[in-house]
Order: sequence, then C-alpha cells, then structure tokens
Amino acid sequence: MKVEIDINSGFCFGVVRAINEAEQALQSGSVASLGDIVHNRMEVQRLEALGLQTISHEDIPTLEGKRMLIRAHGEPPKTYDLAKRYGVEVVDATCPVVAALQRKVKKAYEEMERVDGSVVILGKRGHAEVVGLTGQVDEKAIVVECEEDLEQVDFSRPIYFLSQTTQSVEKFRRLAEKMRQRLPNEAMLTADDTICRRVSSREEHLREFARQHDIIIFVCGRKSSNGKVLYNICQEENERSYNIEEASELQQEWFEGVESVGICGATSTPKWLMENIAEAIVSIEN
Repeated sequence: MKVEIDINSGFCFGVVRAINEAEQALQSGSVASLGDIVHNRMEVQRLEALGLQTISHEDIPTLEGKRMLIRAHGEPPKTYDLAKRYGVEVVDATCPVVAALQRKVKKAYEEMERVDGSVVILGKRGHAEVVGLTGQVDEKAIVVECEEDLEQVDFSRPIYFLSQTTQSVEKFRRLAEKMRQRLPNEAMLTADDTICRRVSSREEHLREFARQHDIIIFVCGRKSSNGKVLYNICQEENERSYNIEEASELQQEWFEGVESVGICGATSTPKWLMENIAEAIVSIEN
C-alpha cells in the first residue's frame, strides 16, 4: 500500500510565524496565549509542554506584569486596550495578511459611512479572525456564512463585500454575484476578494490529490474552520475521505483492499502529526 503526504498541506505562513513567535518568547519565560494558538489540539499540547499557557479574555485582568500572545487570527482593538489597562505585555503574532484585512475593514466602513452603505464580511460567526475583523468597526459589519444570510443585507444601499482570509474563493464569488443580482445597480457593490492566496491556491491542488488516491485521510483539529472547507473539497472529489484529529481514530477496515492512501490537512495541521499518522497507517498494514 502506497502512503503519500500532500506536500502542500500543513501550516500556513501565518501559523508558522505565530508558533515561531511563541517558541522564541518561551525561551525567556512563561507566555499566555489568548485562545488556542492554532486549531489543533496535538500542536497546542506540544507547545503547552514547552510552557505555553492557554487563556481566555476573562483571564486578562489576572496577567499584570506578564506576557500575552495574540495569535495569528488577530484581535479587536478592545483586547489591546484591556491588556494596556492591566499592564500586560503583548506579543503580537497577528498574521500580516489578517492585519492588512483589519485595516481594509476599517477603511471600507469609513467609505460606506459616507454613502450610507454597509460592510458585509463572508466568514464564520464567532471565529476568532471574524471577531477581530468586526471589532475594528464596533461590530457594525454584517457577517454572512451562506446565501440565506443575505436576507440580513439592505440591498437598497451600497455594499462593500470582503472575506475572512480562509474562506472559499468559489463561495465568495457566488455570493458576490447573488448580491449584484439583487442590487438596483451592480455598481453599488464593491467586492474585495481578501481571501489569502497562500491558502486558496491549495484548493485546486487538493482536488487533484484527492482524485489520485483510493482513500484520503484528512487531518485537522475539530475547531479548524479552514479544515472544514478543505475536508469538504476532499469529499467532493473522493467519497472515501475520512476526517481525523489523531492516529488513534484510524480504523483498520478503511484500508482493506486499498492500494493508495493520501494524507493531507488544514493550514493548522502540523507536518509532524501527518507523518505520525502515515507511520500508524503503515503499522496497520503490517
């Protein structure tokens, strides 16, 4: 049985940068990460073994004189204000792509205010990146996840449409077209595709990779928004796609009569974990 790990899967640039920031900071003492540094339980556990603590926003007042890591997803301005108020040193690991999008959201809101328009963001409600984006404009942006959510939008007014960085390009284009059709004048829509191309470029490659193998083992944390998008792509191309978080979830019957296994993952999936799972699959065969 051939077992292949997708060379394009694994941590994106922003996650690599955040983990490097955390490891470097840990060399000089303890650091608290505001939320899971990455949506992967196994990688979080690895970093916690090095001394990284995971905290929530409610814990910030207890961190006076300590250091707090802002992860790649970014945070709204009120988080920085809270850290300053309680004397917490911030290690800012916001992904540069996300930081640029935060600035775009603010600029878009200012532009729409002048014409009585609205800012609409394609994204997952409650996701850390989306919370950080809407927080740039005091939650005065509309978040949509699907076509049904467009009912929240006032189509008599101009719209500035942006996207969470890890969303599907195809979905963004589809929703933009639906909005154009409902507006009195399509010129009333500004559709700014802010999806990270380092992430979106993986989609077509992943489709091809999924077609090349008898079964696909897709590895990602349960909380990974990007993981859900990419796993769905695998399923579309190969119905024998299985989503797991760790090697213990592998089932022997999946591999009966199989000649080729493809292993891939989300932008939050570490390479070492995919390698461990590849070794576990080989052990099952033997």
